[in-house]
Amino acid sequence: MQNKAYAVQIADGIAIRNCKNQFKATLLFSDTDELFYKLKQEQYVYIFKYGVVCFYNISRQEIRELSNEILSFAQNYIDEDISEKIEIIVGGSTNTISFSKVTLSEFNIESLRLIMLNVSQSVALDHYANISEQILEDTKVHTSYLEEKGRLDIGGKKLKKYIGRVLNIKNKISENLYIFDSHDVTWDDEVLNKLDQDLKRVFDLKDRYRSIHDQVEVIKENLELFKDIMFHKESSKLEWIIIILILVEVVDMFILKLF
Repeated sequence: MQNKAYAVQIADGIAIRNCKNQFKATLLFSDTDELFYKLKQEQYVYIFKYGVVCFYNISRQEIRELSNEILSFAQNYIDEDISEKIEIIVGGSTNTISFSKVTLSEFNIESLRLIMLNVSQSVALDHYANISEQILEDTKVHTSYLEEKGRLDIGGKKLKKYIGRVLNIKNKISENLYIFDSHDVTWDDEVLNKLDQDLKRVFDLKDRYRSIHDQVEVIKENLELFKDIMFHKESSKLEWIIIILILVEVVDMFILKLF
C-alpha cells in the first residue's frame, strides 16, 4: 500500500474547541492542541492549533474542500504555500525513513499519527522561520541606521508595537511547537519511540527549532537595546522640560523682584 501525507499551513491558528464541536468526522484522538480524525476508509485528517492541517490518502479536491471547512475555525488565513508531503509505503521488512518517504513494516494508527505529527511540525517550523527571518531583516535595518546616524529611526508607540509583535511570535513558538516532547504512546513502545526519534532526525526538527529560537533571542536583545535608548531619550526630554520650567520660574521671580 502506498499513499501520501500532505501537511499545509492554512492559518496562524485554529480554534480546536470550536472545530471539535462542529467538524463532522470520526474523532480518534483529541486534546487542547490537536484533533485526529478518520474520514472514510484509510483516510485521515490531523488538525493542529498552530494552523497546520495534515491529510492522509485524500485527493486534492477533497483537501481544498476540507481546508475551506476548517478555515471557518481559523484565525488569520495564510495565502502563501507553506506545505510538505511525504510518501508512506506499507509492507517493508522494517521501518525505514528518508526525507521524502517512510516505509512501514505494517500499518497502524499510532505510526501514521507520528508521521503526520512530525511532517506538520516541519511545516510549522518553515512558517515560523519565514516570520523570524523577516523580523530579523527588519531589525537589521534599524541597527544599521543606528550605526550610521547614531540614533534610532523608530520609537514611541511604533517601537512598543514592534516589541509586542516579537514577543507574541516568541510565545507562539514556545507554546505551539512541543517537538522535544514525544507522544505518550512512544513511552512504552520501543518501535514507536524509534520511529518518532528517526522522524525528528530526518526532518531536522530540533536544529531548526534552535535556529528559530536563536534568531528570536537576537531580535529580542536588539529590541531591549532599542527600548533602553528610547527610555533614555524620553528621560532626557523630561529632564530638559524640568530644567526649562525651573528657569521660567526663576526668571519670573527675578522679574517680579525688579518691578
